[in-house]
Amino acid sequence: MIKIVVAGAAGRMGRAVLQAIADDAELELVGAAGLRAGLDTGELIGKGKSGIVTECDLKALLERTKPDVMVDFTTPSSVFSNVMTALDCGVSPVIGTTGLTADNKKLIHDKALSTKTPAFLAANFAIGAVLLMMACKKIAQYMPNVEIIEMHHDKKLDAPSGTAITTAEMISEVRKPMRQGHPDSKETLSGARGAELNGIPIHSVRLPGYVAHQEVIFGGLGQTLSIRHDSIDRVSFMPGVVLACKKVRNLVGLVENLDKIL
Repeated sequence: MIKIVVAGAAGRMGRAVLQAIADDAELELVGAAGLRAGLDTGELIGKGKSGIVTECDLKALLERTKPDVMVDFTTPSSVFSNVMTALDCGVSPVIGTTGLTADNKKLIHDKALSTKTPAFLAANFAIGAVLLMMACKKIAQYMPNVEIIEMHHDKKLDAPSGTAITTAEMISEVRKPMRQGHPDSKETLSGARGAELNGIPIHSVRLPGYVAHQEVIFGGLGQTLSIRHDSIDRVSFMPGVVLACKKVRNLVGLVENLDKIL
């Protein structure tokens, strides 16, 4: 059995993780952390009292329960501290929270190596989203003009999404930075062309009704090619989370993106 603590257990993603753990015979929930203490994790997923309740002191929780893995779906402001605490306790973090900077990731990687406690980070745990990113990297070799539109629920704190950034980074591995559109074009409203990463425009939509969606549009002479992924329920992320929980202890340092462990 792989013993797991969930950080952010009372949130939407945290509850989905609790359900995924309950449904997998190889995983065992031993603790839960959150901003509010005393919430029974069984009741959070409609299964009745489990006796495992949310706690606010993550370090004390990890030291007492001694899990193998900590799954983090919290907030950009707390994820780095949570991950470093887990590594200090010899617990492998599986990180689904976006917002970590390049410097944060370097520090996490170094800490993971020094503590011999591997860590895993994914911008998106949906298998379909990972396949989209892999396909985009291939397509960009032949159709380098590309724009990304990502659409999420209106409670999401960061923009653009980690998935959009990762997609642009993967495309950039095979595509030289370039300015797209007319060289003399001007924005009559600031931000109309979106944000840019290595010359790739990224547009973020935040509306109620969405979960997590991304469309990547490639343009060429007389043609366009669009590839899109839709997560219509948070359960779509759970097979990837479960896979990461089972494989993270065999990694080295900080490993990023689900394609590395598929």
